[in-house]
Amino acid sequence: MSDDEVPIPIHVVGDVHGHRAELATALTGAGFLDEDGRWSAGTARLWFLGDFVDRGPDGIGTIDLVMALEEQAREAGGQVATLLGNHEILLLGMRLFGETEVPSGLGPRSFARSWALNGGQQTDQDGLTDAHVEWLTEQPVLALVDDHLLMHSDTLEYLSWGDTIDEINAAVRDVLESDDIVAWWEVWRRMTARHAFRGTYGEEIVDKLLSVLGGHQVVHGHSVIADQLGILPSLVDGPLLYAGGKALGVDGGVFVGGPCLVVPLPFTPGEN
Repeated sequence: MSDDEVPIPIHVVGDVHGHRAELATALTGAGFLDEDGRWSAGTARLWFLGDFVDRGPDGIGTIDLVMALEEQAREAGGQVATLLGNHEILLLGMRLFGETEVPSGLGPRSFARSWALNGGQQTDQDGLTDAHVEWLTEQPVLALVDDHLLMHSDTLEYLSWGDTIDEINAAVRDVLESDDIVAWWEVWRRMTARHAFRGTYGEEIVDKLLSVLGGHQVVHGHSVIADQLGILPSLVDGPLLYAGGKALGVDGGVFVGGPCLVVPLPFTPGEN
């Protein structure tokens, strides 16, 4: 990029969990949607970090909105892109395997059981089409954008699938294109892990991840900011910058009454 070239803006959105109306309101307020609910941000870039479904009233409507915006943004020279979250894995696993028991020496387990325990909504299953499945299966789990490592879950478990972003994305996609219930369960299990970057050694652990996959900062959803701070979700007013500034959590906890955050990158503290 030349000195006089203006960088194309990028924003990220964390977990929506079926709260389509709140997402639309947040995107409109941030200038991404017009009054008709269509893309109005020109060449801007918008990344979703996963967990569109479960726990809220309209997971499929949320997916439909993002799919529509992806096409509208492309036509305008912008970009809407998506990472898979653990709840997308659960949604698809439930559709594919249902109550089939996962072979394990750790007691009975199935996608149906985990789906029910983790806010699964029958309306999401009823509305899920082959087109949704195909689109979701094509999405990556990691991306490096402007030196930001984008991921859904704040965990090192991604490294179980490879040493590069391309290897990891390809390994997960291979699983999602298979009917191997044990491999599917491992994707779900690994992506439910969280809080790897908290505590005394958090910055050191982030450094380990970045040294392998690249980037100068991890940006993630999955872990609700209010839980991390020990405050009420309604008191969250922006993303959580921690681990020496090398990790940025953007899950405002909309499903428990927190905000649906639309976060600019790079993020400057005090900026919403």
